[in-house]
Amino acid sequence: MTIEIKAPAFPESIADGEVAAWHKSEGDTVSRDELIVEIETDKVVLEVVAPVNGVIREIHTVVGQTIESEQLLATLDEKQATALSSPPAQVSAVATISSSSEGVSADLLGPAARLLVEEHKLDVGAISGTGKNGRITKEDILKYMKVQDSLPASVPVATADKDSLSDSPSGERIERRVPMTRMRARIAERLLNATHETAMLSTFNEVNMAPVMALRKKYKEQFEKTHNGTRLGFMGFFVKAACEALKRFPAVNASVDGNDIVYHGYQDIGVAVSTEGGLVVPVMRDADFMSLADIEAAIRDMGLRAKDNKLTIEDMTGGTFTVTNGGVFGSLLSTPILNPPQTGILGMHKIQERPMAVDGQVVVLPMMYLALTYDHRLIDGKTAVQFLVAIKDLIEDPARILLQL
Repeated sequence: MTIEIKAPAFPESIADGEVAAWHKSEGDTVSRDELIVEIETDKVVLEVVAPVNGVIREIHTVVGQTIESEQLLATLDEKQATALSSPPAQVSAVATISSSSEGVSADLLGPAARLLVEEHKLDVGAISGTGKNGRITKEDILKYMKVQDSLPASVPVATADKDSLSDSPSGERIERRVPMTRMRARIAERLLNATHETAMLSTFNEVNMAPVMALRKKYKEQFEKTHNGTRLGFMGFFVKAACEALKRFPAVNASVDGNDIVYHGYQDIGVAVSTEGGLVVPVMRDADFMSLADIEAAIRDMGLRAKDNKLTIEDMTGGTFTVTNGGVFGSLLSTPILNPPQTGILGMHKIQERPMAVDGQVVVLPMMYLALTYDHRLIDGKTAVQFLVAIKDLIEDPARILLQL
């Protein structure tokens, strides 16, 4: 029996996709739910797996080809599924690469690691695996690439074409040109559209983090024990504060649709997450009804799934307001860019001790700068400033969040 393997059905917001990597070749045996091909869209990388045991009969697309929703990718012959009593041999393109490295098996490479090996033409034999049973992880490859990139330019690196560098004179400044990934190109396009199509303006304030830090220190261990390992962080407080402030200032929770203003009676909060492929913004639906523990657990889950390319298109669709935390990377102050059609985004930053005047006395306090970027077409400066002050008041007195004061 021949089974057609098709691309996933894309939602209306996704016009098409691109074949990012084939993990199987024609004639390869596959097991049910085994990864066959990865499809890169504007927002996520989708994994297409085998629906049943079988043998790849024919592949109808190539890497880099643009495909449409539910387009035929390959055909699978289920008749030979009985021959799959033992684990299938790895005969993919990655195995060919691995075989050139002495003593390295393709089984030691995960899907994400295989994709990096293919893309950068790496010598797998030179990479040490830190995973279980010596498995080479994505982090191992990224660490290896970082070390290679730090070498002097006269030393041929694994991420460049060795043949093209072998005859280069010593000391030549080497450049490497690679095309943007589809996701990175889409991110660039959206950022440019945001600057061209909105009247972005930012307002700033600073918040004393001492009350939240004291609360976190007091209940951190009990919170983690009570909520099955969920850690009490700072992001949960800001999401809850944002939800409360959005209720008070509905214009910040609205969006512009042509000549209409759409006011949302719910708070779907997007949380910006940095990945190797670029910045993604998964959304927490009805965040105003979530507890602090639910928010922290959801943020951790989204971060892990983003790292493993497990986020779906639905996870990143919608959203009425976004929170981004550049402080985790050491940013002291920045102006975040809007995520249209949203009209507001809150930027958190690094907590840093600074001398502050309190009741006529100089006191050293852990302070954080906050930035609110907003669409001035809809939101006046007064509303933006009052919104940011409301968040400041809620964070500096966390009991207000619980009491909705």
